Parts: sequence; C-alpha cells; structure tokens
Amino acid sequence: MSLYTEYLDEIQTRKTEQGLNPKPIDSAELLSEIIAQIKDAGHEHREDSLKFFIYNTLPGTTSAAGVKAQFLKEIILGEETVAEITAEFAFELLSHMKGGPSIAVLLDLALGNDEAVAKQAAEVLKTQVFLYDADTARLQDAFKAGNAVAKDILESYAKAEFFTKLPDVAEKIEVVTFIAGEGDISTDLLSPGHQAHSRADRELHGQCMITPEAQQEIVALKEKHPNAKVMLIAEKGTMGVGSSRMSGVNNVALWAGTQASPYVPFINIAPVVAGTNGIAPIFLTTVDVTGGIGLDLKNWVKKVDENGNTVTDQNGDPVLEEAYSVATGTVLTIDTKAKKLFNGEEELADISSAFTPQKVEFMKAGGSYAVVFGKKLQTLAAETLGVEAPTVYAPSKEISHEGQGLTAVEKIFNRNAVGVASDTPLHAGSNVRVKVNIVGSQDTTGPMTSQELEAMAASTISPLVDGAYQSGCHTASVWDKKAQANIPKLMAFMNKFGLITARDPKGIYHSMTDVIHKVLNDITVDDRAIIIGGDSHTRMSKGVAFGADSGTVALALATGESAMPIPDSVKVTFKGKMAEHMDFRDVVHATQAQMLKQFGGENVFQGRIIEVHIGTLMADQAFTFTDWTAEMKAKASICISNDETLIKSIELAKSRIQIMINKGMENEAKTLQGLIDLADERIAGVKSGEQPALAPDDNAKYYAEVVVDLDEIVEPMIADPDVNNEDVSKRYTHDVIRPVSYYNDKPVDLGFVGSCMVHKGDMQIIAQMLRNLEKQNGSIEFKAPLVVAPPTYNIVDELKAEGDWEILAKYAGFEFDDEKPKTAARTKYENILYLERPGCNLCMGNQEKAEPGDTVIATSTRLFQGRVVADTSEKKGESLLGSTPLVVLSTVLGRFPTMVEYKAAVEGIDLTAFTPLEEELTTKFGSEQAVPVKVV
Repeated sequence: MSLYTEYLDEIQTRKTEQGLNPKPIDSAELLSEIIAQIKDAGHEHREDSLKFFIYNTLPGTTSAAGVKAQFLKEIILGEETVAEITAEFAFELLSHMKGGPSIAVLLDLALGNDEAVAKQAAEVLKTQVFLYDADTARLQDAFKAGNAVAKDILESYAKAEFFTKLPDVAEKIEVVTFIAGEGDISTDLLSPGHQAHSRADRELHGQCMITPEAQQEIVALKEKHPNAKVMLIAEKGTMGVGSSRMSGVNNVALWAGTQASPYVPFINIAPVVAGTNGIAPIFLTTVDVTGGIGLDLKNWVKKVDENGNTVTDQNGDPVLEEAYSVATGTVLTIDTKAKKLFNGEEELADISSAFTPQKVEFMKAGGSYAVVFGKKLQTLAAETLGVEAPTVYAPSKEISHEGQGLTAVEKIFNRNAVGVASDTPLHAGSNVRVKVNIVGSQDTTGPMTSQELEAMAASTISPLVDGAYQSGCHTASVWDKKAQANIPKLMAFMNKFGLITARDPKGIYHSMTDVIHKVLNDITVDDRAIIIGGDSHTRMSKGVAFGADSGTVALALATGESAMPIPDSVKVTFKGKMAEHMDFRDVVHATQAQMLKQFGGENVFQGRIIEVHIGTLMADQAFTFTDWTAEMKAKASICISNDETLIKSIELAKSRIQIMINKGMENEAKTLQGLIDLADERIAGVKSGEQPALAPDDNAKYYAEVVVDLDEIVEPMIADPDVNNEDVSKRYTHDVIRPVSYYNDKPVDLGFVGSCMVHKGDMQIIAQMLRNLEKQNGSIEFKAPLVVAPPTYNIVDELKAEGDWEILAKYAGFEFDDEKPKTAARTKYENILYLERPGCNLCMGNQEKAEPGDTVIATSTRLFQGRVVADTSEKKGESLLGSTPLVVLSTVLGRFPTMVEYKAAVEGIDLTAFTPLEEELTTKFGSEQAVPVKVV
C-alpha cells in the first residue's frame, strides 16, 4: 500500500468518524508521492494531489516544506511544467511558507544568474522576516561580492519594508459579543487538559472548545453578522486564567479568527477576547502571539452607597452592578484610533491598554513573532550596509524615575535588557527586549511548540539560552496509545533541537517524568535569571519566571529573547510566629486571604510581580509559595533570600544537575556542565560580596505592600472552589480561603499529595504521619483513597536511601513500576495508598481523574471545574486544596479532621517551618544597581 493510499484511508476515517477534513501534510515521503502524481497528467488522483500540494502542506521546516519548496523552484526555473502552477503562482506559494527551505530556495533564485527570476525572487524575499544566520550570511556574502540584488534586498530590510508596507490596523472593528462563561474563564474551558493529546491536530482539537452547542452559536453569530468578529467574553470575570494555553487561543481563533494564509489550513489568527476584569497576563501574551485583541471591559463595577462606600453582601464581598451590557449578540465597535469601545454612538469603555504601540504592531504584523524577527532583521541589514536604521517600530518604552530605587524584578530586567537606549536604570512600565536564560517545554504543549519552531523555520536552540528542558511529566501517569504516539516523536525533535529531554530518543538513559517546574527550579542557578516555561506554574524560587504559551516558548528557544513590560511589584513580608502545628502551605493560603482582607477584596496581586521576602526558606520549600502565585493571578513571583540560603539552594541545584549528568542526560553542547559552571560563578560572587543575593533597593517603589501575620494562622487553611455558590461568577476561584473548622465532619472521597506543590519534605511528612498513626492506633486503615505522586525521581531515590520510602511502600496497595507502566487511566479507587510514578498525575486531569462527583482534598493547584474531578448529575465534583498533613489525615478518617485530631496526628512532626527574618533584606540605592545593556 502506498503512502498516498494510506492517507486516503485516514481522510475517510476522519470524515466518517469525526467529521473532519484531511490532516495537513508534514511528511516529505507522502508529498513526494503526491508530486509524482501531479507530474502524471493522466493520474486518477492528480486533481486531488494538486489541492493537497497547494492548500494542505504545512510550511516552515517540516520535511514536506522542503520538498514543496524544491518543486516550486523547479517550476520557476522551467525544469518542470505544471499548467495549474505558473511561475508567478509558485512565487506566491513560496511567499506563504514563512521560512526555512522556502528562504533557501528564494535566495538560490535571487542570487542566481537569471536576472528576471532574481528580480521576482528578491521582491518576495523583501516580504519575509523569518531569516536565520545561514540565510543572512548568504546575503551578506553576496553583498560584499558586489551583488546588486543582495544590496537591494538588504536596503529593503534596513527600511523594514516587510513591515511598513503591510496594511494598517482597521480604524473601526465591528464585534458581536458571545458570553463564553460567567466568572473567571480558565483556559481549560477553551482547551481541556484531557484533550491535550490532540492539540497538534488543530482542527480536531478545535472540536473540544467550550461545548459543541457554543461552537454552533458562534457559527450562527458569524452568519448573522458577516461584517463583525465574534468576541468571546468572560462575564463578571477574567478571561484565560490558569494555564497559558496557546491551544486555547488557537481554538478561539479557529472559530472566531481570521485564516492566516489561504494555503495553510486551520491556522487562524487575530481573535478578539474580553473579560469584565480583563485578560489573565500569560493568556494575553498568547493573544499577542496571534496578533489578536484582548479587552478589559470593566462592565461590572463595585456598587457604592450615598457616602461613596463600597456596598458588600452577607459574605463581605463587594456587590457589583452592571455599567453596560455585553449580552450575547450585542454588536459593538472597537475604535482603534480613539482606543474606545462603542455601542453605536455611546462610548462604553476606554480600551487603550489593548492598543499600546507595541500591541498595534503585533496586530499589523499578524503576530508578535514577525515583529521580533523583523526588528532583528532590520538591525542586521542596517549594520551590514553601514547605515543607521530608520525608526520604524515603536521604540522600547523606557521609563526611568530619578532617585527611585529598583525592585527585585526591575533589577533583573535591567540586567538582562538588550537594545536599551536609556543611560539610567529602567522602572516598571518600561517595555523591553530581554535575554532569556532558562527555557522549559512541557509535554502536552510540546508538540505545538515543535510546530511553532517548524513554522518559524528554527532548526537549533539559540546559543544565548543557558539551559532548556523538555519534560514528560504531564503524560507520566498513563503510558497509553496517545502518549506512545506523541511523546517519542516530541522527545526526538527537542533532543535534536538542543534541549535536555526527559526521555532519551536513543533509549540509553531511564525515562524521567519529573515535574517540569521542579526540574526548571533545579537548573536555574542564578537568582537574577529570566525563565520562560510552557506552563503557568513556571514560577521559580530563583530568578523570575514567566509561564508562557507554546509559541512564546518556541520564540525563546529560537532567539534566546523575549519582549515584555516590566511589571509593577507587590512586596510581601511576614511578622509574628508560625505555630508548630501549621505547615508552610497554610502560610501560602493565608497570604491570599489576608491580602484580600487588607485591600477590601481587591486582588492587588493580579498581573503584578509578588516579591516575597522569604529569607531563610530553601528554594525547594519556597517554591510552594511561588508556585501558588499563579493562582493568585500574579504575573510572576520573586523570592528574596539571604546570602547563606541562596548559596545552599544553588548547591542543592548543582547536586541535582550532577545527578542528571550521572544518569546520562547531558547533551553534546555540555549544557548541564555549563549550568554547574554558572552555579559556581554565582556562589563565588555571593561569597566574595561582589554580587550578593538579589534584593530590592531600600527606596524601591511598590504598587502595594502586604504584611502577613503568622500569629493569625491557627488552623490549616483550605482553598475552596465554592462549587455551590449562588453567584456563578464566584465559583472556581482561588480567592475563597477557609479554615478547616469550617468543614467539620465533611466527608472526603479521595486525597491527593503530589504535583509541583510538594517537595521532599512533604514526602517525609507522610512517612512521619504514618509512623505517628501506626504508633497511636496500632495499624492504619484508609477510609478514603490516598494518591501520592512524588514530584521527581531524585526524591524517590533519596527517600529509599534514607528509609522513608519503606513505610510508604508498606501501606501502599499500589506502587508504580516503570518496567510495567499503566496503559489505561484508573477510573475506580479503593481505600488504599497509591504510590504513583513521579509526575503531575491528578493535577493535570488529562489522564487520571478522581471519580465523578467526588470531594477531593489535594495539595494540587487547580480548582478548575472538571479538572481533577468531573461533576455528576447529582453532585458537583470539588477539589479543595490544603497541606500535605491535612490531606493524609483526611483520607485516614474519611472526613475532615477536628483540630484536636489534627494536632494529635502531627505532634512531633517536623512540618515545613518558616521563621520571618528580623532584618530588612534590601540594598542601599545606588550601591548595587544593574546597568542596562546597550548593545543588540
């Protein structure tokens, strides 16, 4: 059977079973067969083959793109004749292939001997931006050799005509509203975790957005309002909370966006999304990738009485009243020039935050990638020609306040900024390009990152990146057919690209399913680093880390850079004494609760940096705080440690990197050894006093300051999805924090300890509790299942060496076996302890879940509806979040414990203790100022 026949069979299966179109072609072998059929004038499949070749072949660096580009070159040179593809049409097709083989072919033609062909090729090249070193080197060499065409192309690039000749953003954009949900809308609604396996198949994955009924309602709105774009709205909430999910934006664009190219299927751009409280920061970055629009509607406002005081309900929450309606089907107008939202002639809202000069450039260019590459290309061309590049793009926004110190994040941005003109340090509000030190790709978004890298024609990791890792943790629980089909292919691609990969494509080292955030936390060896990871919980306790979409991850891998604003910071400090029976997780939850109380219900963390003065808490333990900041809706978090603690944390990171080397995970570039060398440099700098641990200046300016009183934390604190709240908009938020006594006698159906929110100490706590309970009761009987998933294999190995794993295994009714991994997800649970493979497990909800309708108490991070546990028709599933000791005891009892029971169970156990520092961790302004880098 030929590859083409197999492809036809696949097409028929997709059509009959799923109602889908043919899958886009990325295989060179299949496309070569299709080209052979095109050349055969009498071939029965010639007509379809032409359509597949023209309209259904993926561009960029796919192997199919290489074959397509070469065939188009042959047509242009007259070596092959295809009546339906003229030379002019062949050039047009090349212009839509974005880079890689198509650029190589265009350069061949432009620098060739046929003057007419060279001129045509040059005109196409002038529209392209995805050129890499090998491409620009050819142009530079030809220019130096006196080639006039090369000079012409470089002159065009120096003027950035690939950008300036694009049409401007329309002054008026008509939209029709569609309320996608009430309250915060998680990206899980737009791209469910349990459908992660299909994300790289864009048409298939698009079927899972919201509901089929919602999809048809969007289609109907488009048909009824053909001149309007459908705007998806989070009514009374924030759009896109939780994960970044490029797949979520892709799905929105698929249903309500614009096709990027007529010759590339199912890649749409420019969606319009909105929320009463705007767009979650990392999701907004994803919207920028597609050149879309994200609006902060502010259509519900706090009600005030005649004295101007906020009116609250019986729970103490502010009462909201509607400022204007955005009911589904409402036609509105976005005025991009006035930066206002109108309903007819009535002005509804100022939306200027959505139309900054930088964001308008993204919209004009069709996405942020083209702007990033365009700026680099313009600079290189101008330098080659020896001319000054004209100001085409909006300059980096550089804000500097004389005499004002720097926050920690401002210091990090100043240290890593590139292309900055300012002679003085930059402050919050500046928008700059920065060097990215560490990059992480996770396995359910990794296939999309691979696609993005292929689409932007990248073939190897940027040398600017210190270290990059491809995880296998989100698909760790079940090695099913979906994982077996996707993950080996992903690991092979990323390994070849230059990343350290969790699984070895060559099969030499043991497959690692360590949680990505834990690995990134270990390979980050500098508290002044910038980290970008393909997951919202990329929140390191060293440096500053930003969760990002798969596209931004791809851009960071390919260029070693990212462009972003310097966010405002909120300073968090602590006072009082932590009670011995409290766990640090309770401090984390109390921070959220006390912040909301201090600021009258306003979440001052949202969209900002949380600068937490953690002091003496090691990076492993401090990660519990930084990880949770994703649920606080913060942009990122920074831990301020003293010198001694920072050195200990880096030494621990070094030891774990060495373990990775010992296991055989090092690559040809010696990336891991390079990280150890960087760690040694950082430690030496701290010890010498020349480069002390990162700290803000004593006169830094903060958006707000939160002081957490440890004396107030007397009970375990729980984050509650509040699934039965009468106000739908208040369900599934992380702002409902309650003490355990609120849940007196509430039954628990399942407990989960695992994912990124736990560290080695949590596993030791479980072992100590089992010993305690065994001593108190003689034996231990679980009244509810307890699922335990250690975050890393290192932790498992250390627990085995130290003896704690023994008691865990003693009470385990199931213990993972890497030689025989599960091939199907568990659907029923017994009242036993399950020792699961290291990885995300229940937290992801894409493989394992609790039984529908269960009440789950977990150390996880997610409260999304249906994520950890689905609903039934009789009962909503709920995943309440708490500390490890609380989870363990609740499963032993089958209910939430009383405080008497809880204190007895943790007596004598070394919980994750925390003591605030007495001294202020700051530096004197001007004594340790980072200086912006002024070269590109």
